[in-house]
Amino acid sequence: MNWKSWYKPFLIWFWSLFVGGITVAFLVIWLITEGALGYLPPLEELQNPKNSFASEIISSDMQSLGRYYRYENRIGVQYTDLSPDLINALIATEDVRFYDHTGVDFKSMFRAILKLGRAGGGSTLTQQLAKQLWSPRANNIFERAMQKPIEWVIATKLERLYSKDEILLMYLNQFDFLYNAVGIQSAAQVYFSTTPKDLKMEEAAMLVGMCKNPSLYNPVRHPERATGRRNTVLGQMEKYGYIDEAVRDSLAALPLELHYRSVDHKQGIAPYFREYLRVVLTAKEPKESDYSEWNQQQYRLDRWQWENNPLYGFCEKNKKPDGTKYDIYQDGLKIYTTIDSRMQRYAEEAVSEHMQAQQKSFFKELKRKKNAPFSRSLTQEEVDGIMNRSIRQTDRYRNMKREGYSHDSIMAAFKTPREMQIFTYDSGMIDTVMSPYDSIKWQKSYLRCGFMSMDPHTGHVKAYVGGPNFAHFQYDMTTKGRRQVGSTVKPYLYTLAMDEGMWPCEKTVNEPITLIDANGIEWTPRDTHDKYRGDTVTLTWGLMNSSNWISAYLMSLFTPEQLVKIMQSFGIQGQLDPVVSLCLGPCEVSVEEMVDAYTTFANKGIRTEPLYVTRIEDSNGNVIGSFTPRTHEIISETTAYKMIYMLRAVVDRGTGVRMRYRYGLTVPMGGKTGTTNNNSDGWFMCFTPSLVSGTWVGGEDRGIHFDGMAEGQGASMALPICGLYMQKVLADPDLGYSSEEQFDVPAWFDPNEGCK
Repeated sequence: MNWKSWYKPFLIWFWSLFVGGITVAFLVIWLITEGALGYLPPLEELQNPKNSFASEIISSDMQSLGRYYRYENRIGVQYTDLSPDLINALIATEDVRFYDHTGVDFKSMFRAILKLGRAGGGSTLTQQLAKQLWSPRANNIFERAMQKPIEWVIATKLERLYSKDEILLMYLNQFDFLYNAVGIQSAAQVYFSTTPKDLKMEEAAMLVGMCKNPSLYNPVRHPERATGRRNTVLGQMEKYGYIDEAVRDSLAALPLELHYRSVDHKQGIAPYFREYLRVVLTAKEPKESDYSEWNQQQYRLDRWQWENNPLYGFCEKNKKPDGTKYDIYQDGLKIYTTIDSRMQRYAEEAVSEHMQAQQKSFFKELKRKKNAPFSRSLTQEEVDGIMNRSIRQTDRYRNMKREGYSHDSIMAAFKTPREMQIFTYDSGMIDTVMSPYDSIKWQKSYLRCGFMSMDPHTGHVKAYVGGPNFAHFQYDMTTKGRRQVGSTVKPYLYTLAMDEGMWPCEKTVNEPITLIDANGIEWTPRDTHDKYRGDTVTLTWGLMNSSNWISAYLMSLFTPEQLVKIMQSFGIQGQLDPVVSLCLGPCEVSVEEMVDAYTTFANKGIRTEPLYVTRIEDSNGNVIGSFTPRTHEIISETTAYKMIYMLRAVVDRGTGVRMRYRYGLTVPMGGKTGTTNNNSDGWFMCFTPSLVSGTWVGGEDRGIHFDGMAEGQGASMALPICGLYMQKVLADPDLGYSSEEQFDVPAWFDPNEGCK
């Protein structure tokens, strides 16, 4: 065949297809630009991409305590917070002509087409950003092909709206690095426990290497692959002149060293505090109809919080500029708290050390109990009642009930052994075979606790621990739980006496006393100091030895209503029945309220409410909420001096003396132990001139406790947590607390003045 016969038709077809293709391409791009084909974000959305940013909780020493997020753990950073090595690695690997193109790099694109992708992809960083922000996941190659021209148009528009640095920043803030590490800030923390600015070159190279395919180059699951990809990035940096060959070779020889920390709200520092703060910030306005009849006290407490605490319901009470409510899960708030990360860590360590040791002692005692973990004093009927209530509260019971199973069938299922996992301090979660019924008893056999420490002058809460292990015991015993306070209530009674003109040196006879309550019923408290019966003792002796008889004597001088009133002024908000036995602490109070109340003694009679947050900023750094401590004058300075004198005696030579001889603490300190009936609750409250701390230890149910006083009293159950905590705090010079600090008691004060 004559070549001239087919050459001319070939040229006609070639140029027709070429021109037609270009025409179609331009037509498609024009239709996309006009919004007639595919989805093109409106200008407003291009100017303000709708990113979901996690809110960050920040400690007083500027450490990240954790984040709140719904879907993505993303924290935005500024361009100045990025390591230059990170930027260089990204450009060298993903888009070396980034600063030369206007969103679409046709040279790189044609090269990628001609070489079938072997010379790298044709998408610019701006196109990749457009894909991240506005392209849904394509189900097949044809859908992906249709998305490409849309991304070209979006990329060119982004280049007109933003500087190159802003585009790089958006890209790094947007990329998902797996394991809830969305954005470079989260990735740096999750994989290397650092910040984007402090990333080493080899670390930056590894993270940039993940941008090609984070699953394929997952450094946790595929470290060899990730290392190879890291070295490829280093090679690209050397190729384009960002580093020399010697640096590349030395870094490529390094092993992959991760400091991986998975992101889980149940893990990390201060989990109980973070959960408490989340609930408070997002609280809705309390409506009485939403509370059952038996829970009306909680309604009153929540209502008071709503009306008096600006932090409570913050997201409901405050609006964004557009009129919508703040959302802590996606608005990128920065919540600056009063928690000191170092003191928080010391508190958690103290709780862990003591609770594990205490648990071993408790398990040892449980081996001798027929109804373990319940006390020998409980009848089988009482044990069955507790267990039945617990079973009805489980998801298993509710689900089976919903499916139509009878109560007997459900109980049979609960007593049928099956494979499961249970928690232990020694080994974490372990596999075992156990019935759901026995697993509930096993869970109940673990003692619980609550601890809080705060500055009495500023109200700043420095440490907050709501239990022994948040992952397995999530009920918060610091603010949510309320337990009988026992003898830690006695300082309120003594304060009432001191405020009415009595003095620590005043004397009375240590003997049984019978009081008549409002119903005409006699009440005679028991006491453990029978060997001192008939002795003449001072009020200081009565408080330092926690004598019930001396407390009853003081109660005889006042009305129960007077005691209720002064306790309420101390910040006790729960139910307080005006009965004569109130002087021994049968009332239920939270750890938070007790610590709040004891600030009065260390602060010259001024009670300072706990302050958890100092300010909240929006994602742009604007302060949208600031919080200051609230104080209340409760008693006179002279009364406070009297109470300091007596409460110091408790620690120096009374029921709290273990703080001295066991923990070697020499700092001036006041305190009070507390133990309720049958050792159900162990308390210890203590304060120095600059810290007030309090802790409670007990079982999930009041019927779960040590049966022996030696290990069941507050001095054994709760005091060690405060002792260990104070040891750690005072041993850290960077915190600024000293054993040499003194209470600000004037030289003229004489505790014996009233007895001269």
